[in-house]
Amino acid sequence: MEPDSYIYGRNAVLEYLEHKPEHISKIYLKQQLQGRPVRDVEQLASQNRIPVQRVPGRKLADMVGPVNDQGIVAAITPASYVELEDWLEDADIARNPVILALDEIEDPHNFGAVVRTALACGVDAVMVSKHRQATISGGVMKASAGAILRMPVIRVVNLNQALLKLKDAGFWICGTDMEGSRDFRQQDYRMPLVVILGSEEKGIRKKTREHCDMLVHIPMKNKVESLNASVSGALICYEILRHREPEPE
Repeated sequence: MEPDSYIYGRNAVLEYLEHKPEHISKIYLKQQLQGRPVRDVEQLASQNRIPVQRVPGRKLADMVGPVNDQGIVAAITPASYVELEDWLEDADIARNPVILALDEIEDPHNFGAVVRTALACGVDAVMVSKHRQATISGGVMKASAGAILRMPVIRVVNLNQALLKLKDAGFWICGTDMEGSRDFRQQDYRMPLVVILGSEEKGIRKKTREHCDMLVHIPMKNKVESLNASVSGALICYEILRHREPEPE
């Protein structure tokens, strides 16, 4: 995000206040807006010495556009991405970490929703490319309910080259593809793993598919050909969690 970008909505702003208050320069509240979330925002802002200003609703719309801002907007400094080399240096490969790699997911809502699910399922990092990929924005922040602040997001120039580096580091590459040879429920995920999720329209690219050690598909009925990327991501993430954690008694 560029300096003085904005995030909006109660949950997104509260999440930022709780985890990254140093990145907030100012908070704007709609005039006459009241309630518990507003009091929480004002209290956390006061604790972190962040100025709060009451403004007309139209000023909020000028900042973030025609979205449901819930009367709360925060001006923020850029969110930081993680370098792959730095992440690998700190990673414990023996613990079988999981990276969810997004191959040209350009819709901010899908990006945010995938990150939220990945965090809930214990995924260790999300990896994206610099090109043809939604960037961290107010819309992504809201869709992730602030989860993106707690999920390392690795950004690389070339996804395929990054996959080769991860292979050298001991990771296995699993692609999700309608032509995948194995039902995703039958795959063993108990290894250092990169799972690649493609867009709903195009799936994962041919060159990226060639780097995969395994390809899995999500079976569908009634002539449904594809699922929203965030839905596919949720199914895969929870299946990985199911394989890695024992069933409750």
